[in-house]
Amino acid sequence: MFRVVVGHSDDPDSQTAIAEILKECTHSLAGIIPQAGILFAAIDFDHVLILQRIRDTFPGIELIGGTTNGEISSVLEFQQDSLTLMLFAADEVEIRAGIGRGASKNPTLAAQVAIAQAKAKSIYQPQICLTFPDSLTSNGVLILEGLKQSLGEHIPIIGGMAADDYTFDKTYQFFQDEVLSDSVPVLLFSGQLLFSHGVASGWTPISQRGRVTKVDGNVVYEIDGQRALDFYQHYLGVEQFAANYAIHALAVFEDRDRFYMRAPNAYDRQSGSVTFFSDIPEQAVVQITDASRDDILLASEESLKNALADYSGVEPTAALLISCAARRRILGTLAREEYQLVKTRLPETLPCCGFYAYGEIAPLVSGGQTQFHNKTFVTLLLGTT
Repeated sequence: MFRVVVGHSDDPDSQTAIAEILKECTHSLAGIIPQAGILFAAIDFDHVLILQRIRDTFPGIELIGGTTNGEISSVLEFQQDSLTLMLFAADEVEIRAGIGRGASKNPTLAAQVAIAQAKAKSIYQPQICLTFPDSLTSNGVLILEGLKQSLGEHIPIIGGMAADDYTFDKTYQFFQDEVLSDSVPVLLFSGQLLFSHGVASGWTPISQRGRVTKVDGNVVYEIDGQRALDFYQHYLGVEQFAANYAIHALAVFEDRDRFYMRAPNAYDRQSGSVTFFSDIPEQAVVQITDASRDDILLASEESLKNALADYSGVEPTAALLISCAARRRILGTLAREEYQLVKTRLPETLPCCGFYAYGEIAPLVSGGQTQFHNKTFVTLLLGTT
């Protein structure tokens, strides 16, 4: 048995919202006790109250989650300032949670502690890891490296960085009944689980390829030996770059054909550097990209199609959807169409849950290395048949 249920409320009152969700989930569970859950919540809720209500209703539940820049579910589709909960009831799948604290001091160690804690409660070897770390206090790339070191390169990691309402002030992570910041919550799945995932962004390379020749973490100084700003302006022009640089992310190539995204967020005319939201490796091969709103929307459908093509079972039991806050901002009022496109290819009754993140985590392809992404839509399908 592997049953997944979802509750979703857009009521702004925390007490009312969680009451609605727990009533909906309890009804769908029909007496079955959930083993684990994932909570996605807008930043302004009383998260302590909400977590306590969940733990009171389901004592001992393995629960993680985080704050968001928008929420998605099969119940209310796309929402802002809402609360959504996905619960897992299983007797053939083991699900265990762990937490790493103090990620700003040592992100790699925090990730390793989280995995060790979850593994200590597990009987079986993990098959897949979900995580929703703090995005503002630490380095997502280093967190991911710590997770990969603890799990091994062959275990896929799927997730997204906790977010807030584009204030970039503070995000919260959830673990059991704790509301935390600067932390790395994880959920390990093992047992008789089937899963697949898809990744797509909608951004297309428009420049020649270049090689990063001088970089410090997320600040790129030189590409092909010239200033990074000059590399950008050569293809876009000075005025076009100044007006629209945020849309022109860098494609960072994992191999000859596949790339992950890095979004720029600032530039410096004096040094000629361009600063990105995430680290870029030295000697990485890169290209400048562009995208239209239509391209961005269609990528959500492509992500799902890739996940469905790789799913080895008959039909998945649930879907987890993670999109980027930058996608939502660019799409504006069209953001709700991301889920609309996804749901047309899913069974009408399939439970779905997800959120808008400050960075996405997933391998580019099945069996590949897990990467840290910007501006990307990730679909994860879970099931046992």
